[in-house]
Amino acid sequence: MYGSAPVKRGPDRLFGAARAVNPLKYQPSQRQFAGDPVRRQLIGKVHIARKDLGIEEDDYRAILFRLTQHSSAKDCSTAELVAVVEEFKRKGWKPAQPKGRKPADARPADHPSAKKARALWISLHHLGAIKNPSDQALEAFACGQLKCERLQWADQGKTDSLIEALKAMAEREGWDQSLKGVKPEARILVLKRRLVDAIFDKLVKVGLVPDDWTIARAAKTFAGIELDGSMLLWSLGDLDRVAKVLGMTLRQPVRPVTAEEIQR
Repeated sequence: MYGSAPVKRGPDRLFGAARAVNPLKYQPSQRQFAGDPVRRQLIGKVHIARKDLGIEEDDYRAILFRLTQHSSAKDCSTAELVAVVEEFKRKGWKPAQPKGRKPADARPADHPSAKKARALWISLHHLGAIKNPSDQALEAFACGQLKCERLQWADQGKTDSLIEALKAMAEREGWDQSLKGVKPEARILVLKRRLVDAIFDKLVKVGLVPDDWTIARAAKTFAGIELDGSMLLWSLGDLDRVAKVLGMTLRQPVRPVTAEEIQR
Protein backbone atom coordinates (compact mmCIF):
# COMPACT_ATOMS: atom_id res chain seq x y z
CA MET A 1 0.00 0.00 0.00
CA TYR A 2 2.71 2.35 0.95
CA GLY A 3 5.25 0.72 -1.37
CA SER A 4 8.05 -1.66 -0.50
CA ALA A 5 10.52 -0.69 2.16
CA PRO A 6 13.80 0.79 0.86
CA VAL A 7 16.60 -1.72 0.49
CA LYS A 8 19.45 -1.15 2.94
CA ARG A 9 22.74 -1.30 1.20
CA GLY A 10 25.49 -1.89 3.72
CA PRO A 11 29.19 -1.80 2.95
CA ASP A 12 29.14 -5.50 1.97
CA ARG A 13 26.50 -4.84 -0.73
CA LEU A 14 28.20 -1.68 -1.97
CA PHE A 15 31.81 -2.83 -2.05
CA GLY A 16 31.62 -6.60 -1.90
CA ALA A 17 32.04 -8.80 1.14
CA ALA A 18 35.15 -8.02 3.16
CA ARG A 19 37.53 -10.89 3.79
CA ALA A 20 38.09 -11.87 7.39
CA VAL A 21 41.55 -10.83 8.56
CA ASN A 22 43.37 -12.61 11.32
CA PRO A 23 44.87 -9.79 13.42
CA LEU A 24 47.48 -12.15 14.87
CA LYS A 25 48.88 -12.85 11.44
CA TYR A 26 50.59 -9.48 11.34
CA GLN A 27 51.79 -9.45 14.93
CA PRO A 28 55.30 -10.60 15.92
CA SER A 29 55.48 -13.97 17.61
CA GLN A 30 55.75 -13.67 21.37
CA ARG A 31 57.97 -16.73 21.47
CA GLN A 32 60.90 -14.78 20.09
CA PHE A 33 60.64 -12.36 23.03
CA ALA A 34 60.05 -14.92 25.78
CA GLY A 35 62.38 -14.85 28.75
CA ASP A 36 64.28 -11.70 27.73
CA PRO A 37 65.02 -9.76 30.96
CA VAL A 38 66.21 -6.69 29.07
CA ARG A 39 62.87 -6.38 27.26
CA ARG A 40 60.98 -6.74 30.54
CA GLN A 41 63.02 -3.90 32.03
CA LEU A 42 62.44 -1.70 29.01
CA ILE A 43 58.70 -2.39 28.92
CA GLY A 44 58.56 -1.40 32.58
CA LYS A 45 60.42 1.82 31.81
CA VAL A 46 58.04 2.61 28.94
CA HIS A 47 55.00 2.29 31.20
CA ILE A 48 56.62 4.27 34.02
CA ALA A 49 57.63 7.04 31.62
CA ARG A 50 54.14 7.22 30.15
CA LYS A 51 52.65 7.53 33.62
CA ASP A 52 55.20 10.12 34.77
CA LEU A 53 54.60 12.24 31.67
CA GLY A 54 50.82 11.94 32.00
CA ILE A 55 50.37 10.72 28.42
CA GLU A 56 46.81 9.70 27.57
CA GLU A 57 46.06 6.21 26.22
CA ASP A 58 45.33 7.35 22.65
CA ASP A 59 48.42 9.56 22.52
CA TYR A 60 50.56 6.75 23.93
CA ARG A 61 49.34 4.31 21.27
CA ALA A 62 49.98 6.91 18.58
CA ILE A 63 53.56 7.43 19.76
CA LEU A 64 54.17 3.69 19.84
CA PHE A 65 52.79 3.22 16.35
CA ARG A 66 54.75 6.16 14.94
CA LEU A 67 58.03 4.80 16.29
CA THR A 68 57.55 1.05 15.99
CA GLN A 69 54.46 0.30 13.87
CA HIS A 70 53.05 -1.52 16.91
CA SER A 71 50.24 -0.41 19.21
CA SER A 72 51.45 -2.35 22.25
CA ALA A 73 54.85 -2.36 23.98
CA LYS A 74 54.74 -6.14 24.38
CA ASP A 75 54.97 -6.50 20.58
CA CYS A 76 58.10 -4.34 20.27
CA SER A 77 61.66 -5.57 19.89
CA THR A 78 64.42 -4.48 22.28
CA ALA A 79 65.69 -1.86 19.82
CA GLU A 80 62.16 -0.49 19.32
CA LEU A 81 61.62 -0.23 23.08
CA VAL A 82 64.91 1.65 23.43
CA ALA A 83 63.67 4.09 20.76
CA VAL A 84 60.43 4.64 22.71
CA VAL A 85 62.30 5.25 25.97
CA GLU A 86 64.60 7.74 24.23
CA GLU A 87 61.54 9.52 22.77
CA PHE A 88 60.06 9.89 26.25
CA LYS A 89 63.38 11.27 27.49
CA ARG A 90 63.26 13.88 24.74
CA LYS A 91 59.82 14.79 26.05
CA GLY A 92 61.36 15.45 29.47
CA TRP A 93 61.17 12.11 31.27
CA LYS A 94 64.02 11.29 33.65
CA PRO A 95 64.35 7.80 35.15
CA ALA A 96 64.07 7.78 38.93
CA GLN A 97 67.26 6.84 40.75
CA PRO A 98 66.83 3.77 43.00
CA LYS A 99 67.20 4.77 46.65
CA GLY A 100 70.52 3.95 48.21
CA ARG A 101 72.05 2.82 44.94
CA LYS A 102 74.19 4.55 42.37
CA PRO A 103 73.96 3.88 38.63
CA ALA A 104 77.44 2.38 38.65
CA ASP A 105 76.23 -0.36 41.01
CA ALA A 106 73.88 -1.80 38.40
CA ARG A 107 74.48 -5.32 37.13
CA PRO A 108 77.14 -5.35 34.38
CA ALA A 109 76.00 -5.99 30.82
CA ASP A 110 76.10 -9.68 29.96
CA HIS A 111 75.37 -9.95 26.24
CA PRO A 112 78.11 -11.34 23.91
CA SER A 113 79.37 -7.92 22.76
CA ALA A 114 79.66 -6.74 26.36
CA LYS A 115 81.62 -9.85 27.33
CA LYS A 116 84.02 -9.32 24.44
CA ALA A 117 84.41 -5.65 25.34
CA ARG A 118 85.11 -6.58 28.97
CA ALA A 119 87.83 -9.06 27.96
CA LEU A 120 89.49 -6.39 25.81
CA TRP A 121 89.13 -3.80 28.58
CA ILE A 122 90.89 -5.97 31.16
CA SER A 123 93.63 -6.87 28.68
CA LEU A 124 94.16 -3.18 27.91
CA HIS A 125 94.55 -2.58 31.63
CA HIS A 126 97.30 -5.22 31.78
CA LEU A 127 98.90 -3.48 28.81
CA GLY A 128 98.88 -0.17 30.67
CA ALA A 129 96.51 1.49 28.18
CA ILE A 130 93.81 2.21 30.77
CA LYS A 131 94.07 2.84 34.49
CA ASN A 132 90.70 1.64 35.73
CA PRO A 133 89.72 -1.95 34.82
CA SER A 134 86.35 -1.87 36.59
CA ASP A 135 82.98 -2.62 35.01
CA GLN A 136 81.90 0.90 35.91
CA ALA A 137 84.77 2.41 33.91
CA LEU A 138 83.96 0.21 30.92
CA GLU A 139 80.29 1.15 31.23
CA ALA A 140 81.15 4.86 31.11
CA PHE A 141 83.44 4.39 28.11
CA ALA A 142 80.92 2.22 26.26
CA CYS A 143 78.00 4.59 26.85
CA GLY A 144 80.11 7.46 25.54
CA GLN A 145 80.98 5.51 22.41
CA LEU A 146 77.49 4.18 21.73
CA LYS A 147 75.49 7.20 23.00
CA CYS A 148 73.33 4.98 25.20
CA GLU A 149 72.21 5.03 28.82
CA ARG A 150 73.37 1.49 29.61
CA LEU A 151 75.57 -0.95 27.72
CA GLN A 152 73.04 -3.66 28.59
CA TRP A 153 70.37 -1.78 26.60
CA ALA A 154 72.58 -0.83 23.65
CA ASP A 155 71.47 -1.74 20.15
CA GLN A 156 73.40 -4.94 19.42
CA GLY A 157 73.68 -3.94 15.79
CA LYS A 158 75.82 -0.96 16.77
CA THR A 159 78.16 -2.49 19.37
CA ASP A 160 80.78 -3.32 16.72
CA SER A 161 81.91 0.31 16.94
CA LEU A 162 82.74 -0.21 20.63
CA ILE A 163 84.80 -3.33 19.90
CA GLU A 164 86.62 -1.56 17.06
CA ALA A 165 87.43 1.41 19.32
CA LEU A 166 88.99 -0.93 21.88
CA LYS A 167 90.93 -2.77 19.17
CA ALA A 168 92.25 0.53 17.83
CA MET A 169 93.44 1.38 21.34
CA ALA A 170 95.21 -1.99 21.51
CA GLU A 171 96.95 -1.40 18.18
CA ARG A 172 98.23 1.98 19.36
CA GLU A 173 99.75 0.26 22.39
CA GLY A 174 101.55 -2.35 20.29
CA TRP A 175 99.07 -5.22 20.61
CA ASP A 176 98.50 -6.57 17.10
CA GLN A 177 94.82 -7.37 16.43
CA SER A 178 95.08 -8.64 12.85
CA LEU A 179 93.84 -12.20 12.45
CA LYS A 180 94.21 -12.75 8.71
CA GLY A 181 95.13 -16.36 8.07
CA VAL A 182 94.58 -17.41 11.70
CA LYS A 183 92.17 -20.30 12.17
CA PRO A 184 89.06 -19.37 14.21
CA GLU A 185 89.80 -21.93 16.91
CA ALA A 186 93.30 -20.47 17.44
CA ARG A 187 92.42 -16.77 17.50
CA ILE A 188 92.06 -16.31 21.25
CA LEU A 189 95.37 -18.09 21.93
CA VAL A 190 97.15 -16.03 19.28
CA LEU A 191 95.80 -12.75 20.66
CA LYS A 192 96.74 -13.73 24.22
CA ARG A 193 100.31 -14.55 23.16
CA ARG A 194 100.56 -11.22 21.37
CA LEU A 195 99.25 -9.46 24.48
CA VAL A 196 101.93 -11.06 26.67
CA ASP A 197 104.57 -10.16 24.07
CA ALA A 198 103.38 -6.54 23.96
CA ILE A 199 103.48 -6.16 27.76
CA PHE A 200 106.92 -7.78 27.94
CA ASP A 201 108.24 -5.45 25.21
CA LYS A 202 107.08 -2.47 27.27
CA LEU A 203 108.86 -3.83 30.35
CA VAL A 204 112.08 -4.17 28.37
CA LYS A 205 111.68 -0.71 26.86
CA VAL A 206 111.35 1.02 30.25
CA GLY A 207 114.23 -0.97 31.73
CA LEU A 208 112.26 -3.14 34.14
CA VAL A 209 113.45 -6.33 32.45
CA PRO A 210 116.94 -7.04 31.01
CA ASP A 211 117.16 -7.49 27.26
CA ASP A 212 118.37 -11.08 27.57
CA TRP A 213 115.45 -12.28 29.71
CA THR A 214 112.72 -14.55 28.43
CA ILE A 215 109.06 -14.06 29.27
CA ALA A 216 109.14 -17.29 31.27
CA ARG A 217 112.00 -15.96 33.40
CA ALA A 218 110.15 -12.71 34.03
CA ALA A 219 107.04 -14.62 35.11
CA LYS A 220 109.09 -16.73 37.52
CA THR A 221 110.99 -13.74 38.91
CA PHE A 222 107.98 -11.51 39.48
CA ALA A 223 105.42 -14.10 40.60
CA GLY A 224 107.07 -17.49 41.00
CA ILE A 225 105.18 -18.85 37.98
CA GLU A 226 107.14 -21.72 36.47
CA LEU A 227 106.33 -22.51 32.85
CA ASP A 228 108.01 -24.16 29.89
CA GLY A 229 110.13 -21.77 27.88
CA SER A 230 107.95 -21.57 24.77
CA MET A 231 104.63 -19.75 24.90
CA LEU A 232 103.36 -22.16 22.26
CA LEU A 233 103.03 -24.71 25.05
CA TRP A 234 101.15 -22.43 27.44
CA SER A 235 97.40 -22.69 28.02
CA LEU A 236 94.97 -19.78 28.01
CA GLY A 237 95.02 -19.87 31.79
CA ASP A 238 98.83 -19.67 31.81
CA LEU A 239 98.80 -16.73 29.41
CA ASP A 240 96.17 -14.91 31.49
CA ARG A 241 98.25 -15.35 34.66
CA VAL A 242 101.43 -14.12 32.98
CA ALA A 243 99.66 -11.14 31.39
CA LYS A 244 98.26 -10.15 34.78
CA VAL A 245 101.62 -10.46 36.55
CA LEU A 246 103.57 -8.59 33.88
CA GLY A 247 100.84 -5.94 33.78
CA MET A 248 101.07 -5.41 37.54
CA THR A 249 104.83 -5.01 37.22
CA LEU A 250 104.38 -2.49 34.42
CA ARG A 251 101.90 -0.41 36.45
CA GLN A 252 103.70 -0.75 39.79
CA PRO A 253 107.35 -1.17 38.85
CA VAL A 254 109.51 -3.41 41.01
CA ARG A 255 112.80 -3.75 39.19
CA PRO A 256 114.56 -7.08 39.81
CA VAL A 257 117.96 -6.84 41.45
CA THR A 258 120.79 -7.91 39.13
CA ALA A 259 123.81 -9.99 40.12
CA GLU A 260 126.09 -6.97 39.65
CA GLU A 261 124.01 -4.91 42.10
CA ILE A 262 124.20 -7.70 44.68
CA GLN A 263 128.02 -7.76 44.40
CA ARG A 264 128.17 -4.05 45.02
